[in-house]
Amino acid sequence: MLLAGDVGGTKTILALYPANGHARTPVVQARYASRDFPSLTRILDTFLAEHPATIEAACLAVAGPVVRGKAEATNLSWVVTEEGLRARLGSIPVRLVNDLQATAYAIPILDDKDLYPLHSGEPEPQGALAVIAPGTGLGEAYLVWDGRQYRAYPSEGGHADFAPRNELEMALLRYLQQRMDHVSYERVCSGMGVPNLYAFFRDSGYAPEPPWLAQALLQARDPTPVILQAALQADPPCALCTATLDLFVSILGAEAGNLAMKVLSTGGIYVAGGIPVRILEALRHGQFMKSFVHKGRLAERLVRMPVYVVLNTQTALIGAARYGLALMAGSEDF
Repeated sequence: MLLAGDVGGTKTILALYPANGHARTPVVQARYASRDFPSLTRILDTFLAEHPATIEAACLAVAGPVVRGKAEATNLSWVVTEEGLRARLGSIPVRLVNDLQATAYAIPILDDKDLYPLHSGEPEPQGALAVIAPGTGLGEAYLVWDGRQYRAYPSEGGHADFAPRNELEMALLRYLQQRMDHVSYERVCSGMGVPNLYAFFRDSGYAPEPPWLAQALLQARDPTPVILQAALQADPPCALCTATLDLFVSILGAEAGNLAMKVLSTGGIYVAGGIPVRILEALRHGQFMKSFVHKGRLAERLVRMPVYVVLNTQTALIGAARYGLALMAGSEDF
């Protein structure tokens, strides 16, 4: 069996696949709250105790940079190494890949039902593809055609400097600079960024904080779902949450456009991660695409790029499994 996994700041998903199986069809799968465990090894122990199997290879996607077989999870205190996993699993092939690189590996095998076309565009055959994924953090990756197939590459672009585009965003940057050493796009465009936007509007006096919301946020383990749900519901309306979501969508569109220009993703850009699926209606309203194409002289080129929202929230797992199954087959072809 292949052991594949998606290791993130919020959740860890592990799954088993037969060697001749397909990356989209695990024989067993389980989800764990990452912060409930002191290490990935403890999650593996729990999973394999619940689902005993003979593991012949493993491929795990980790939310953080992977260098020489070592990953430091960006939003967890874990350090994960291929060597340590081999010590736990036995002398078998083990690969760690960046979670957005794994998500990118999944893009070529997604079905139409996995995608929502936000903008049809005019894709160039075999053009580069870009992936941006706001989840707990903000992940970015890209794919290029090598003459036979798409190859996926990781990026830590979500940690690049946040670049404000107007007076509101300049005020946001000044607000956050007083509270943190480095204001990256992840700080304003991810699950951890949503509370930062909310606090900015609340503390600037944009609107009063409703008592029911203050109580809900006080009791919430994670404030982001509370804020987004309040922004999407009409009753009772919440001006603070609506403003938060509107700014989030605008910044996400702008950074997606930045990524599209940097890799020249003429084949299309894919908006993945846990948040876009939940705010699809807000993404459809037009502000995302307005920010995406607002790039001066290059606006016309961006208009031609297709934009898709990835509805399948398990793309990192699918990509890790696809990579791992190729590893078991002794092939670099996907």
